[in-house]
Amino acid sequence: MGDFSYHAAGMVLLMAAILALPRIAVAGNPPFSCAPGPTQGFAFCDRRLPVEQRAADLVARLSLAEKVSQLGDEAPGVPRLGVPPYKWWSEGLHGLAFWGHGMHFDGAVRAITSFPQVLLTAASFDEKLWYRIGQAIGTEARALYNVGQAEGLTIWSPNVNIFRDPRWGRGQETPGEDPTTASKYGVAFVRGLQGPSPTILQTSACCKHATAYDLEAWNGAIRYDYKAWVTAQDLADTFNPPFRSCVEEGKASCVMCAYTTVNGVPACASSDLLTKTFKGAWGLNGYVSSDCDAVALMHDSQGYRPTPEDTVAAALTAGLDLNCGNYTQVHGMAAIQQGKMSEHDVDRALRNLFTVRMRLGHFDGDPRGSALYGGLGAGDVCSPAHKALSLEAAQNGIVLLKNDAGILPLSRPAVGSAAVIGHNANDPAALYGNYFGPPCEYTTPLQGIQGYVKNVAFLAGCDSAACGFAATGQAAGLAASSDYVIMFMGLSQRQEQEGLDRTSLLLPGQQQNLITAVASAAKRPVILVLLTGGPVDVTFAKSNPKIGAILWAGYPGQAGGLAIAKVLFGEHNPSGRLPMTWYPEDFTRVPMTDMRMRADPATGYPGRSYRFYKGNTVYKFGDGLSYSKFSRQLVVPSTTGNTDLLAGLTATPAADGGASYVVEEIGADGCEQLKFPAVVEVQNHGPLDGKHSVLMFLRWPNATSGRPVSQLVGFRAQHLRAGEKARLRFDVSPCEHFSWATEDGTKVLGAGSHFLRVGKDEYEIRFDP
Repeated sequence: MGDFSYHAAGMVLLMAAILALPRIAVAGNPPFSCAPGPTQGFAFCDRRLPVEQRAADLVARLSLAEKVSQLGDEAPGVPRLGVPPYKWWSEGLHGLAFWGHGMHFDGAVRAITSFPQVLLTAASFDEKLWYRIGQAIGTEARALYNVGQAEGLTIWSPNVNIFRDPRWGRGQETPGEDPTTASKYGVAFVRGLQGPSPTILQTSACCKHATAYDLEAWNGAIRYDYKAWVTAQDLADTFNPPFRSCVEEGKASCVMCAYTTVNGVPACASSDLLTKTFKGAWGLNGYVSSDCDAVALMHDSQGYRPTPEDTVAAALTAGLDLNCGNYTQVHGMAAIQQGKMSEHDVDRALRNLFTVRMRLGHFDGDPRGSALYGGLGAGDVCSPAHKALSLEAAQNGIVLLKNDAGILPLSRPAVGSAAVIGHNANDPAALYGNYFGPPCEYTTPLQGIQGYVKNVAFLAGCDSAACGFAATGQAAGLAASSDYVIMFMGLSQRQEQEGLDRTSLLLPGQQQNLITAVASAAKRPVILVLLTGGPVDVTFAKSNPKIGAILWAGYPGQAGGLAIAKVLFGEHNPSGRLPMTWYPEDFTRVPMTDMRMRADPATGYPGRSYRFYKGNTVYKFGDGLSYSKFSRQLVVPSTTGNTDLLAGLTATPAADGGASYVVEEIGADGCEQLKFPAVVEVQNHGPLDGKHSVLMFLRWPNATSGRPVSQLVGFRAQHLRAGEKARLRFDVSPCEHFSWATEDGTKVLGAGSHFLRVGKDEYEIRFDP
């Protein structure tokens, strides 16, 4: 999406002003078509007809000029047909947002529920939680629409790009580095956002940004004209799977194409991507939108086509339906007049667009009369249930990375005094990350701790996250005079955001020196809480015995301060797991522009993500501690699917002496017969009740022939009382979970040994030719 930067101090003032606004209950009327009157006789208003037929009827009634006018994200109305204006761009990444044009917070509803930034939510590894968050955001969007504060219900979320490089400023928006996790997140969130009805959408979800988009600005490379060279292998098993799952399983009604030029062709001008893949192979039932101004940039920045008219034609004929921006509206008519594209190309796009609007019920009369969503209103925004869900999400995402000598949880009566030190301790802006809206309420970490400890002294310590100046002496003195010291350090949107990548993985400025000095002066080991999007190299803190505990709390949303306090004082047992590898600082020697996922030992290229990276880590994907001890045992039936069917297939020899079967040749029926269940027996040995996320991986005997070092099969989250046991079932599909992509992108299932792994427990499964 387009640039939107801000200063943290300015955002604090903005949010304070928003929260201070009077809650005047002024409701407006939602925009809709097909009210009682002359248009009701038109076929596009006939609810008995299929929406595709209704959309085609409406498009056929438009003049050519009216058609072209509908191709941008701010579409004018067609008064003669009773069609109101429509604004396609709204955001709902982790709550409805200021970004976009479709949502307004200036009427009966002045605030919305602000959930944790996505990367922290992903750390819960809980699909049901992800679904409920999507459902809540969709409910609040529909409620805003019903009270007349929304001009559209097309939500351009989720972001399911792979967090390929730890420096990426927008990695915070994603579910992390793993394609299985990103895929499952996308499916759950989309289903929640769009609602349970296959015919009437609660809102329309849009999975973005396809594909291989994960760079803002690094060493002269800018996202607006970045030329990414990506192997077919990496596209097949890393970059594209989340988008495919969004469409095929989640039934997303939109995919957004990225700014990126992929292998010489801009994503938004690639017919292979937009038409052959999204709409053809994956069966997208909806529309394709460009990222904002992506079509204009194809001409102005990338020089892909010589004229604006050629550029618009290239995008529309490739399969683009909507341009975020007005470039297609400005140059579309001339492109048709010059014969660059036809009216038929525009009709195809508009049929897709109006079909989605009709699935949203916008052509069914007053939406407040809808049996499904008509009753939603201001009381459904910032509801007690949604506020509780925001707290639950933050609690379940927080990751305990270090807890030497069991310093945590803290005993409330034992903490006579506490020093809270750090720039992120009392800054509301540190709770939200990017793409946020006005929160219902908020609790900073300082406020959270003040609810548990009477004698709390606070010092920011740094002038900002950049920490150009640190009050080291003052902080050390405060630490020496306090029973316990809790530090809230990390990053802000001034280091990582849309349009801004990091150049270092270290904590900025004087932060490390400040932390070390405070730890040295404190009476007992300090507690370090990191509020960041992307990973940071805190090797110094990991190895320092004077730093007793480290927690990662991401950007935890409106309830973040309370969630952190509940974890610190043992009212919530931490269960989050890192959805991203934490690399050491020397990883920054790897160019961000090198898109390869797989390692290349011959050149010293280390690879990326836990699946392929061959190098040292600060913390690993999936790391996360609990206050309780959990045991896990993997149980697999002796018969693991009908492997006899492979006998009739020819195994292709591999360079490493092994062999593999092409998944497409096994076929859908064969893949179904290969499936088998696996069970993990989990027990909570105490001392506290708590949630536990079980991650099941697959590894091979070696990582040759392009195989990953390991890859995630699936995950289950389960709450267990102390002493309680549970059996968690995993449905294992070898065609999906045991396969990998060859150099040409073909998915194959290897012959020979495969090892399912949960913790240190493994089970071997063989497919013999």
